Amino acid sequence: MMNTDGCDSRHGLQISNGEMLDFNVSKSLREGNDTKNSSCGSVSVGFPITMMITGMVGNSLALMLVYISYKKKENKRKKSFLLCIGSLALTDLFGQLLTSPIVISVYRADLKWERIDSSGNLCAFFGVCMTTFGLCSLFLASAMAIERALAITNPHWYSNHMKTSVTKQTLAVIWCLVLLFALLPTAGVGQYTRQWPGTWCFISTGDRKVPGNMFFAITFAVLGIFSLLVTLFCNVVTIRGLISRCKTKSGTSQSSKQWERLTTETVIQLLGIMCVLLICWSPLLVLMLRMVSNQVSSHDCNATAVSSNHISSRDVHLDCNFFLTAIRMASLNQILDPWVYLLLREILLRKFCIVANAVSNCSIEEQKETQTALDALNKPKQDSINLHKPQCG
Repeated sequence: MMNTDGCDSRHGLQISNGEMLDFNVSKSLREGNDTKNSSCGSVSVGFPITMMITGMVGNSLALMLVYISYKKKENKRKKSFLLCIGSLALTDLFGQLLTSPIVISVYRADLKWERIDSSGNLCAFFGVCMTTFGLCSLFLASAMAIERALAITNPHWYSNHMKTSVTKQTLAVIWCLVLLFALLPTAGVGQYTRQWPGTWCFISTGDRKVPGNMFFAITFAVLGIFSLLVTLFCNVVTIRGLISRCKTKSGTSQSSKQWERLTTETVIQLLGIMCVLLICWSPLLVLMLRMVSNQVSSHDCNATAVSSNHISSRDVHLDCNFFLTAIRMASLNQILDPWVYLLLREILLRKFCIVANAVSNCSIEEQKETQTALDALNKPKQDSINLHKPQCG
């Protein structure tokens, strides 16, 4: 929930009380209320600013690392994976750059979208960006999951057929298809509307009068859920393949130990990817289907805020607040992607494995030291026993 929600409720309360007071008191109340609104707006605008800065830093750093690694790598398999990582980081970066400044501008305009977009074209642009970059991130994650599963389960086919040109074509197809889908409302199929609390635009989920609106909203949610399931399935297949190959290569040689370390790092990374995707995207996709079935849209909150006689106004407000939280969580995925896919693997995973190995080695050394101490304690006792034994001869 946003801080401006509390500001709006206090605003209505103070105006209703001011109507019962004289002119001077009501004037002072309005002046105090304006101050509170401005302060609440300044607090709320910090959220999109923070997300934009952190997203730009993480994705820019990931792009630099991918560019440097891509120039050095001669292995086609690694180049294909780096292309996917770079495309995901570029998608998330553009998603932040094109949408966050608009949200910040609306906050600075006292949450009045009409001040910056009187024609409504900016709302349509914002919706296209949200749909395009959201689905592209999910489909790129699925493409990388499929690529990893093929590389692990069928390495010979992968090395013969999976070339860098194929990866580039696949990425281009994903971009074009998702963009065409996002542009359907411009062709009269579906609609982008302002969402609660009026600082962003997205797919309308409750207006059945608009042609193709339900189809567009349901298709977005179904495509997102399908992409999540494909990613989860392929990552599970990859983890099983890695573990089975690790068991066959188990031994005391240096290569087997290196394979075990790489397997541990990859499994931890894949588990992190699955957790981040599920936590960030599942609430939004499931809630969209729920709102479509209940014929509720987030922009209905603006109407129910005025009409207190609406029977389901409380339920609508709950859905709207959850929807706002869900879209923020989905936007958080753009910030976490570069860390989960690339940066954490280079920084934290190796540290984690080093610590795990150190703990394991320490426990082994402790066992050895304990056994040595016990032997040392038992040796004097054994010597004393031998001294007191009667000597023969």
